Amino acid sequence: MNAYLFSYGTLQTEKVHLELFGRILQGRRDVLKGYRAVPIEITESAFLAKGEQNYQLTAVLSNDKNDAITGTVFEISEEDLLLADEYEPINYNRSKVILASGKEAWVYKK
Repeated sequence: MNAYLFSYGTLQTEKVHLELFGRILQGRRDVLKGYRAVPIEITESAFLAKGEQNYQLTAVLSNDKNDAITGTVFEISEEDLLLADEYEPINYNRSKVILASGKEAWVYKK
């Protein structure tokens, strides 16, 4: 069974697609309403060893209904989702959200 994954950061890049999944993913622009993207410092050496920046964005639930994060939603396999779990920093959690398109998708956030 396939799943939807919403990305607003490094998982949108072709470089990460090739390194992580072995192919470039095809996605569509979508919006996560009621959240805002805020920078946090990543100190996990395994993540930083991949060449990623030590400041990354994370989705934070907002009290302002006008806040929104624009990103890309990808349809991926369950196996791909597990690979994404391994890629993300350990202080990020995967949770389900409903996107503006109506799709139920996984998103990584703190």
